[in-house]
Amino acid sequence: MYDSSLAARGMPMQGTANEPPLRSSSPRSIPSSDQEDGVACTWSQRTASLLGVQIVAMGSYVPERIVTNADLEQLFGCDSQWIEQRTGILARRYAAPEQATSDLCIEAARRALRAGRVSPREVDLLIVGTFTPDYLCPSTANLVQDALGIDAPAMDVNAACAGFMYALLTAAQFVAAGTSRMALVIGGDCNSRIVNPADQKVVPLFGDGAGAVLLTRGDAHQGLVCYQLGSDGSGSGLLDRKGGGSKFPLSHAVIEEGAQYLQMDGRNVFKWAVRAVRESIDLVLRRSGLDVHDVGLFVLHQANMRIINSAIEQLGIPPEKVFNNVQDYGNTSAASIPLALDEAYQRGLIHRGDTVVLSGFGAGLTWGTALVRW
Repeated sequence: MYDSSLAARGMPMQGTANEPPLRSSSPRSIPSSDQEDGVACTWSQRTASLLGVQIVAMGSYVPERIVTNADLEQLFGCDSQWIEQRTGILARRYAAPEQATSDLCIEAARRALRAGRVSPREVDLLIVGTFTPDYLCPSTANLVQDALGIDAPAMDVNAACAGFMYALLTAAQFVAAGTSRMALVIGGDCNSRIVNPADQKVVPLFGDGAGAVLLTRGDAHQGLVCYQLGSDGSGSGLLDRKGGGSKFPLSHAVIEEGAQYLQMDGRNVFKWAVRAVRESIDLVLRRSGLDVHDVGLFVLHQANMRIINSAIEQLGIPPEKVFNNVQDYGNTSAASIPLALDEAYQRGLIHRGDTVVLSGFGAGLTWGTALVRW
């Protein structure tokens, strides 16, 4: 996968020019509204395919400070046993006071560039998935672009914990269209800055980190065999951070209310997340003509071990086919999938030709699932 030859790093591939890279099932896909366990959801059946692209390198970064469950019990009075039993999380990383989301993204990007032996001069597109930007403007991607010395358009994508999937699939469109030859896609979040220390059911869930991938042209059979991006804004109130936007600008009243912090309806988010993973993975596999046994590895958003275990049990996925690191880092939001991907590759769990399922889900409500042929 880390072949640094020109053929593997974005030169035109034989066999890709005559085959349209994008196929969509949208003409007959009608969104359906359903309710399960009291959670109203709108589920789209729309999927698409985007071949001829490949990930050629990855990198990730987490801050040095390790915060264990025992530390949270001492700092905020959280029940350390409850955290482990209810989430599977044992520790998470917190950014240093001088670090922001852009700093995490910059280091992850540098590691991806080194891994792929790619110069920043070769990057012609930069997309950052984040919902904890350094500033409301400019974008975090602008800051990363400047720090790395990249000459390329740069933009943020905000889809919360599905942010990396949205960023990856956006970049893939540019690469497949031939308007980008080497795209740098980063997912990064500094969640420790937006959680309320007084909210003992939210604080333990989140950590900080970033992951990056380099995306370029691939063989005709490589890429996104089938994918789905979804949105259901009717559930936006289940997980949100209202304070600081144009609807509720920062004020003394907003701050006193604590609206600048992330709030979550944990019970209903749990129910929705399990179903989102189950429904979207099942749909993508069926549209690909595959089942769970045809997939080499599943890399799901690392939100909570109970969500992951519930979803894979319902799908009949063997636990040994699922890569997890939530126990070490907690929920790192947009960083979650690229961080897990990088670790899985470093452990020798992903090889060229493998099929890998990626699935992210989060506030919005948003989700993105893809069957990737490596």
